[in-house]
Amino acid sequence: MGIEDILAEFDNEKRTGTESPGWKNLFDELCQEAIRIGMELNNQYHTPEELREIMGRLTGKKVDDTFRMFPPFYTDFGKNITIGKDVFINSGCHFQDQGGIEIGDGALIGHNVVLATINHDLNPKENRKNHYAPIKIGAHVWIGSNATILPGVTIGDWAVVAAGAVVTQDVPTMTVVGGVPAKMLKVVKELSGIIPTEEKEERYESAV
Repeated sequence: MGIEDILAEFDNEKRTGTESPGWKNLFDELCQEAIRIGMELNNQYHTPEELREIMGRLTGKKVDDTFRMFPPFYTDFGKNITIGKDVFINSGCHFQDQGGIEIGDGALIGHNVVLATINHDLNPKENRKNHYAPIKIGAHVWIGSNATILPGVTIGDWAVVAAGAVVTQDVPTMTVVGGVPAKMLKVVKELSGIIPTEEKEERYESAV
């Protein structure tokens, strides 16, 4: 029994639904480890280098030297977070990452953002069974303060999520969304030098 078995049960394409006592014991250990590391992270000053080392232990992956973060930071599991290069996470963010959180290069995540990858079953017979779905944040995405991203959402490259938005559906590349639930507000048209010419029309069409 290892971390791969835990992650497989969070993946709808791989899960067997037969969570053994060994699975549950390891899952509980990993959650408690995340709590311990989170307490270490949030309750005293750390240099940027120390923060990267701590985040590496929390996620189980090496964090790039360009990563920046202002604590506090909260997560319930930690080992299903993947962080790209030149990512900045501002203070007070909550990542519920069991379903998987992937953050692309150059993403900016504002104060108090919530990334939630778990839903509970509505049917009382299922006793609020967990349902997992990953969140994928593209390159150079900007998520404003107090936004909430719900399970299964993919945010395209260079998109912007306005402060306070609740995002329930995928966000196309190069668009701005806001509101509760979030709706498209505008298309970012400054594509020159960022996206090759042959891709511009296709991306506009997918965003409108």
